[in-house]
Amino acid sequence: MTKLHVFDMDGTLLRGAAVEEISRHLGCFDEASALEQAWRKGEFADEALWWERVLVLWSAATESDFDEAFERAPWMMRVPEVFADIAARGEHSVAISQSPLFIVQRLKRWGVHATFATTVERGVVCHVDQLLQPQHKVEITLDLVSKLGLRPSDCVAYGDSTSDVELFRELRRTVAVNATAATKALAAKTYEGHDMWDAYQIGRQLLAQEDEVNHRREDA
Repeated sequence: MTKLHVFDMDGTLLRGAAVEEISRHLGCFDEASALEQAWRKGEFADEALWWERVLVLWSAATESDFDEAFERAPWMMRVPEVFADIAARGEHSVAISQSPLFIVQRLKRWGVHATFATTVERGVVCHVDQLLQPQHKVEITLDLVSKLGLRPSDCVAYGDSTSDVELFRELRRTVAVNATAATKALAAKTYEGHDMWDAYQIGRQLLAQEDEVNHRREDA
């Protein structure tokens, strides 16, 4: 039976927040950081409005600018190698992120099979139904598990923060990557470091343990 690997992006695959790292390359880091801090302090009651303010900062950027910003961002080491190994085994990978889809979908160039994210766009009014929320990670993952004919135990999730908490509560096979204390408390295993391959190997061990348990049950 195949497997499903679910990756958060910001703070997990990416060592930082996409909004700040993209803005750093585009020359508007200070403005983006100020918006990020204002959001954390609760100064924006409307998340959609917050995104509109962020996207205004990026209004003059070209696709080439975003490509370059994406490539130069501080990614974990060996992310493409992780996606390649998953594919070579006939397994499935997905990235689910609260960052904009037009950024997250660039991970497909590195081999991730599917991406789900916030669907805001520059120059377009943002609405709440475009925003990916933590519960959506659970819904998307369980839907993929069903469509692929898998069990939740055939799935391993990698995450770091509050947006991953609901998914970590749902699944047993979870790896907290450079994570907050709350996420670590829910995770089956934790990883600290800058190499995604090493975190992925922890996920593989969790899946192998599950397979061994299932084989024992079948043989009993």
